[in-house]
Amino acid sequence: MSYDNACKYLAEQYPADFVRWLLGVDVPQIDVLKTELTLEPIRADSVTFLQAANQILHIEFQTLTISNPPLNFRMLDYSVRLKRQYRCPVKQVVIFLQETTSEVAFIEQYRDDTTIHQYQVVRLWEQDSVTFLANPALLPLATLTRTDSPQGLLAQVAEQVATIPNREQRQNIAGCIEILAGLRFEKDLVQQFLREDIMKESVIYQDIVQKEALKLISRQLKRRFGDIDASLFEQVRNLSAEQLEDLGEELLDFSVVTDLVAWLEQQN
Repeated sequence: MSYDNACKYLAEQYPADFVRWLLGVDVPQIDVLKTELTLEPIRADSVTFLQAANQILHIEFQTLTISNPPLNFRMLDYSVRLKRQYRCPVKQVVIFLQETTSEVAFIEQYRDDTTIHQYQVVRLWEQDSVTFLANPALLPLATLTRTDSPQGLLAQVAEQVATIPNREQRQNIAGCIEILAGLRFEKDLVQQFLREDIMKESVIYQDIVQKEALKLISRQLKRRFGDIDASLFEQVRNLSAEQLEDLGEELLDFSVVTDLVAWLEQQN
């Protein structure tokens, strides 16, 4: 899931760069559309919809090739729903992050007795790294591109990160690099090239840490108190990763739900 979060963050934070890369055009205004469509909702962290002029760019990032329903049918389904809701052309691109020999990564259409639906597939391990190294928005994906020297590529990525002048942007790009590079490199190796303190200060890193901490606390709360009131759980959801860690320790001493309520009041 963290891979999906990082990719979604990049596509939605830098939509113009992704439109330029995948569509080859510069558009003055790009809108990031919600990822829930009409009829039965389809929701996935790996999906991004960008409306550029009178066209929608649907980007789907994949690490797995097996899904239910199958990927190619899902692309058809998305396309029909998007056209019905927004009434404009739809360009679909599936980006496979991790190298695979599965035929799913090499199929670019859905076909049955009455329908043929086509979409584009980008296999990152086949892509030249030059385009990605030259653009901070695409830099985290560079770690997964074609190379004869994976460690040399990682070193180039680290060098490019260091040239980003804005500290906040540098932190967030480094955080995404750490996550995505994990599909190809050992964590210790990534941290040899990228400063760990910079990565951990990134928005995407903190967001993932917070979500993982929330999952753990949710299980602990359910085990201790069963299903708690929705408004109370919303207060827990809004806690920072550090506060959730503190709550995990305090929870050992809670005997009733009112103990949790009192602790949450102290955090405000």
